[in-house]
Amino acid sequence: MSSWPGGIGAITLFVQDLEATKRFYQEVFRLPLKFEDDDSAVFDFGNALINLLTATAATELIEPAAVASREAGARMQFTIEVDDVDAMCAELASRGVELLNGPMDRPWGVRTASFIDPGGHIWEIAH
Repeated sequence: MSSWPGGIGAITLFVQDLEATKRFYQEVFRLPLKFEDDDSAVFDFGNALINLLTATAATELIEPAAVASREAGARMQFTIEVDDVDAMCAELASRGVELLNGPMDRPWGVRTASFIDPGGHIWEIAH
């Protein structure tokens, strides 16, 4: 038995429109589906799985907690390290992604840009 804490194996993101969000992940991240059913689509990011789960299925998973709507606002951001933020921004634009912000140099010495997926989850690229 391994000691806790270990690495994060999977992150489940609740989505309203599974098909649109799944298509976004396929087109933007260019990752193949690892698993899918009527309520979920799982993508392997190499160091963790991202599970897109319909908000209706998420209710049972987390009750008695409530599933927040996309309109409730952002409560997290995922960061992916890249070699060249500006080049990746150009690549993202060619894939139809509109940036929320950036690319910009942050006061802590990192260059970043952010975008949002159809489920309302914020992704940042950084170098």
